[in-house]
Amino acid sequence: MGPQPGQKTVLITGCTPGGIGHALCLEFHSKGLHVIATARNPSVLADLSALGMTTLPLDVTSPSSIKTCHDQVSALTNNKLDILVNNAGRTHTHPATDIDIDDVRETFETNVFGVMAMCAAFSDLLINSKGLIINIASLAAITPYVFGSVYCASKGAVVSYSRTLRLELKPFGVRVMVAMTGTVRSQIASKTHRTLPEGSIYQRVKEIFEKRLTFSQNNATVKTEDYAKKLVANALKPEWPLILRSWFGRADWFWAGGWSKGVWASTFFGEWILDFVLYRLIGLKKMEQVLREEERKKKLT
Repeated sequence: MGPQPGQKTVLITGCTPGGIGHALCLEFHSKGLHVIATARNPSVLADLSALGMTTLPLDVTSPSSIKTCHDQVSALTNNKLDILVNNAGRTHTHPATDIDIDDVRETFETNVFGVMAMCAAFSDLLINSKGLIINIASLAAITPYVFGSVYCASKGAVVSYSRTLRLELKPFGVRVMVAMTGTVRSQIASKTHRTLPEGSIYQRVKEIFEKRLTFSQNNATVKTEDYAKKLVANALKPEWPLILRSWFGRADWFWAGGWSKGVWASTFFGEWILDFVLYRLIGLKKMEQVLREEERKKKLT
């Protein structure tokens, strides 16, 4: 079933159940929009299809998959798209000294290049409707999220790209919103498959690394549906002039999720605050203690 005449449409990437994308589908649907939910395997979206949403296969790292999805959406919506939500993402937790570059490339393919490819591919449909792009970024873009250097870099790239994209598309009436997402209950960070390589310099504090793997799911973590409600409510607000936008209308920069208020406030005082807090919160002071003890033992031998 396609959209009804006059019904606004939203395409969301990465809609696997249990994640932010799935919750956004349900929330946009509740607000009367026709939702186009996508996933690499659309069979996992059966519950959304049963509610009347369109479900399509999409791999944001595949140009052919993106083109096929674009053509399907274009036919479904009469060459228009009101909202594009780039939510598909991949977590990446590893010390910077232990990264595998092929693994890093996979993360950037999804988190960065996938976002860029989707914006480029669907720009014509968005221009036709003077639509809105919502790029799901992260507080990691501006925080020294220990053992997450690759993930931080990927989300930092999304933030910088989105800021420039906003200006480039402004003459065409297309708006760009960046979601600075804090800790939110999500499947993306619930996987603990990553391990330290045998020769890692952080094997000394292996337990700190293992605890860090699920940090976002255990620290001021916000319910997925609560985050989705806030984001959708803000995205559907009316447009206001730039100076008044953050207070009254749809925000260009949307901050929500655990830690978001504190991180936002810290931007007014300098990066040293977040450096100080995260160094201790993640547990790297213990690393200092371990190294000092090693040095002490060396001197005794």
